[in-house]
Amino acid sequence: MHAFDVLGDPVRRRILELLAADGEHTSGEIVAIVGREFGITQSAVSQHLKVLRESGLTSVRVEGTRRVYAVDARPLAEVDAWLDRFRTFWEPRLDALATEIARGKRKRSR
Repeated sequence: MHAFDVLGDPVRRRILELLAADGEHTSGEIVAIVGREFGITQSAVSQHLKVLRESGLTSVRVEGTRRVYAVDARPLAEVDAWLDRFRTFWEPRLDALATEIARGKRKRSR
């Protein structure tokens, strides 16, 4: 499955966000968090983990009876390369936003 197909699903994106922000998680932790947020079953979360694993976006290692997941960013390089063509459209706007935020902070501190 292509990285964009994998990333098209909000549950899989959330799992990747969770792993990227907080580091490794066991499958049980992921099931608890994502299952609660999306109202889906353990089986459904496991299917999403399988897709992420098979696409290479996550790695998994076995620790006793637990499976520990982590992000594998290498496949995301393809997404990053594709997005690179579009950065010229949003980077100036983000820079302008940062400038306006800084101005607002200066005005509030006066």
